[in-house]
Amino acid sequence: MATRREFLDALAVSAATLAVGATARSYSRILGSNDRLNFAVIGLNGRAYAHLSALKANRNAARISHVCDVDDKILRKFADRAQQEMGEVPATDKDFRRILEQKDVDAISVAAPDHWHAPMAIAGLQAGKHVYVEKPCSHNAAEGEMLVRAQQKYQKLVQMGTQQRSSPHTIEIVEKIHAGIIGRPYFAKAWYSNVRKSIGTGKDAPIPPQLDWDLWQGPAPRRPYRDNVHPYNWHWFKIYGTGETLNNGTHEVDVCRWALGVDYPDRISSIGGRYQFKDDWQFYDTLVTSFAYQDKMISWEGKSCQGMKYYGRDRGSAIMGTTGTVLVDRSGYEVYDLEGKKTSEFRAGSTTSSSDLVGRDSMTDAHFANFIAGIRNGEKLNAPVSVGNISVTMLQLSNIAWEVSRELRLDTKDGRIQGDPEAMKMWGREYENGWAPRV
Repeated sequence: MATRREFLDALAVSAATLAVGATARSYSRILGSNDRLNFAVIGLNGRAYAHLSALKANRNAARISHVCDVDDKILRKFADRAQQEMGEVPATDKDFRRILEQKDVDAISVAAPDHWHAPMAIAGLQAGKHVYVEKPCSHNAAEGEMLVRAQQKYQKLVQMGTQQRSSPHTIEIVEKIHAGIIGRPYFAKAWYSNVRKSIGTGKDAPIPPQLDWDLWQGPAPRRPYRDNVHPYNWHWFKIYGTGETLNNGTHEVDVCRWALGVDYPDRISSIGGRYQFKDDWQFYDTLVTSFAYQDKMISWEGKSCQGMKYYGRDRGSAIMGTTGTVLVDRSGYEVYDLEGKKTSEFRAGSTTSSSDLVGRDSMTDAHFANFIAGIRNGEKLNAPVSVGNISVTMLQLSNIAWEVSRELRLDTKDGRIQGDPEAMKMWGREYENGWAPRV
């Protein structure tokens, strides 16, 4: 039986018409830049290393021509690593706008903080680039709408980084669910558990000399530099981040929505709080959200600081139907009958952990292969932004429901909040003067 790695490699090869396994540096030089797509990786702390790994896996068809970060130390570290991994020296720049001016850049991959995702992706489209943007594709629902419109207007590809959409075993089990393996699916539960530490109470501090703090803030209203925000804890500040729900819930809730075959729900309710620590963290560390449809529902449970696993997993999705249940995560799936007896399973041969904040994996390799194949030969994207934005908007609405402490009723065509002007005010955000994205 083929291993998961072999299966994924075969998938990437057939999808992108690539020889994904090639490793010789000399071979990459023989192909030449004109035969491969030039990628600029923007935002280089953490998840960008998964982008590097995926582009290395697909380097017969893609190369890293440019790298960009507003922090010199992070920029130099990543550029050195990219040279080691890819065998070529990428051009470096602290300002992504100069990179977008480069005619030889075919695509950008965006792994910057959340408040930059949509504005940077829109700017990339306007500059004629294809875009791979990490989840969430936007900081707020209004930006998600703008990004979808921009993709339609400029007709370049935008793939959102929900890489489980390119996982062969997840594709397989979702197809089986749609074919009736558990009867009619009607309830999906998604969860995430971690043991994050306190971020403490920050204080105003001098801006580190290697950091362009003004450009780091970009579209966000200006704030003094504080010593507990950069480079990771921005996730927990509302002006920059989107909380654990968008940071990780996007993945599992997207799988649930995919498996149930649903888009926007009729109603959303959320309850939670910051219980584990008293510090600068502005979001909940524990949240339970219900997404109610006419005849189906999705439950999301996020625990940032309490690592108790469900079904032996620190993250995953349980899809329940009239004749059984499917448990699926990044490591495989299990099928149970109506009484909870396991009837079949598939193990991918690898495991993942919620403590892994980078996520180098073969799913990401395959997701980039799918994106590259879309650019090169028109292959259908597994997570186009028009699809990914639905899951993202649902989870942004989950945050709004938590903020206002009441149930939201939605227009199921576009997710807009009905009959609640106060909640609808949170659909967008305030921007620093001159930085608001436009389509």
